[in-house]
Amino acid sequence: MESTWIAVGTFACLLSASLLMLHWSPRLSARHRDEETNTVVRLVANIFVVMTSLVFGLMINSAKNTFEAIDSNMHAFATSLIIFDRTLRNYGDTAQDTRKHLTAYMEHAISNPYRGDEALQHRSSPAAQYLDEIGVALAAVSPDSRYDEAMLMDLRQQYHSLVEQRWKIVEQSEGTIPLPLIAMLVAWMTLIFASFGYRAPHNPMVIGMFTISALLIAASVYLVLDMDIPFHGPIQISDAPLRRALAEMQM
Repeated sequence: MESTWIAVGTFACLLSASLLMLHWSPRLSARHRDEETNTVVRLVANIFVVMTSLVFGLMINSAKNTFEAIDSNMHAFATSLIIFDRTLRNYGDTAQDTRKHLTAYMEHAISNPYRGDEALQHRSSPAAQYLDEIGVALAAVSPDSRYDEAMLMDLRQQYHSLVEQRWKIVEQSEGTIPLPLIAMLVAWMTLIFASFGYRAPHNPMVIGMFTISALLIAASVYLVLDMDIPFHGPIQISDAPLRRALAEMQM
């Protein structure tokens, strides 16, 4: 939702700046509309065009790295779940109760994904309770031999690794692009669009181009911010690895 409002605000700022300057520039005095002033305005605008391009490129790269890192962690988490389930299966009948809790956790984790911001809203995760029950069930297992004892120790290490991986993904679910940087970028683009409106001809074609350009740039900002928060909006991390892991467990 925050990304949507930022995109709407970006569109409003860019379009307002260009149209207001388009409306006011003919009313300026002659010394404010001469060729020397126009040259200075264009030079200043070019400086901010370069800076905006660099910062926006860094934002895209940051969002891309965040998305790829969480996607990689999701695949690693699914792989660890499959290995954990295989080890439980090899342990024998005494670990079947733990496997049932693991399957229940997977089903709830897929149907009700948990985000980091939900903790700030004091909302608990039903899936996390099933994950805790896995640890309780695993603690109740008693080894019958030295081999079972070594395998049980390995299972408990795998379980703690799963909990760590799960919370790492949850904590990475929020954006990493700072809001002051976004505000500065929008301010630069607003200045650029205002310079476009300076001494531009007042006709429907120019107004239409300003509107379409502002809309496309706002959409680009929205998509970058949405990619930086990979569990919200149209660009999301796929839950296919977890679904494949669940299918493996149910075989």
